[in-house]
Amino acid sequence: MPSIAPDGASAVGARVHVAAAVVVDAEDRVLIARRPSHLHQGGLWEFPGGKLEPGESAYQTLVRELREEVHLDIEAARPLIRIPHDYPDKAVLLDVWQVERYRGEASGREDQPVRWVAVADLAHYAFPAANRPIVNAVRLPDLYLVTGAFADVADFKRRLSRALAAGVRLVQLRAPELAEADFEALAAIAWDLCRAAGAQLLLNAEPALASRLGTDGVHLNGRRLRACRERPLGHGHWVAASVHDAEELAIARRLDVDFVVAGPVEATPSHPQAAPIGWEGLRALTGQAGLPVYALGGVGPGDRTKAFAHGAQGVAAVRALWDAVED
Repeated sequence: MPSIAPDGASAVGARVHVAAAVVVDAEDRVLIARRPSHLHQGGLWEFPGGKLEPGESAYQTLVRELREEVHLDIEAARPLIRIPHDYPDKAVLLDVWQVERYRGEASGREDQPVRWVAVADLAHYAFPAANRPIVNAVRLPDLYLVTGAFADVADFKRRLSRALAAGVRLVQLRAPELAEADFEALAAIAWDLCRAAGAQLLLNAEPALASRLGTDGVHLNGRRLRACRERPLGHGHWVAASVHDAEELAIARRLDVDFVVAGPVEATPSHPQAAPIGWEGLRALTGQAGLPVYALGGVGPGDRTKAFAHGAQGVAAVRALWDAVED
């Protein structure tokens, strides 16, 4: 049985509804397969799966297709991301699941090549365009730390170090109260700490600073998001954005950002004036995003399962991750 029951019917208008699986082995490698050359997008690599048959749920299709295609028996899986995508000749809806338990040894039952690939090496493989958000979702963790208030540099280092030691692997440096020179100095400190821990650092700052310091990318606040006319950094860097409604999400999609943070999902003391979008509001945004979405606002690590069930990549948090390191 699936870890989380799927929602939504198997018929999606004129779109071809496809269930796809992200399967990770004990060595943290991801299973991919090459599409036969005679099929749509043939010759490219993909995450295994297939079309929903009449009356099937996405999870039922996942189980059937992985048994038929690659000899794997799925024991548990959860929704990861849904991606509507329009090719010139076909419209698809990819219903992507993270497989949590499986049995068997993967092999191509139809003689198609299959490979276990390190996450960092996925970028070296040619995927259909609709699969790029899946690659991003695979590369992203389910927790995103947003830095909060701190007393001084020593306190900042203590808080960030303890969050990294607790397993945080994606960090947004946000300190709007600092002057530019002070923020840049703090970014250099954060970058050193994140690199030592194997974590990724995004700066909530002008994109040029992330490029100059060589950090992993930039996080666009609402003002910067609306000011952008094109993606501010190349695909070798992460570009993320904060969105609060469908209009801002549309801007983020137009800019081809890699992921977004949506909220506030629930009321939060740090932004008492902001009206919560609620969990159903989050579901509405994830349903049209076509890219990874983190839930933000009144949520913490304990809300990850609920976030997954509403289509999110995971949760982003300030208080629940930053203030949680206090003695």
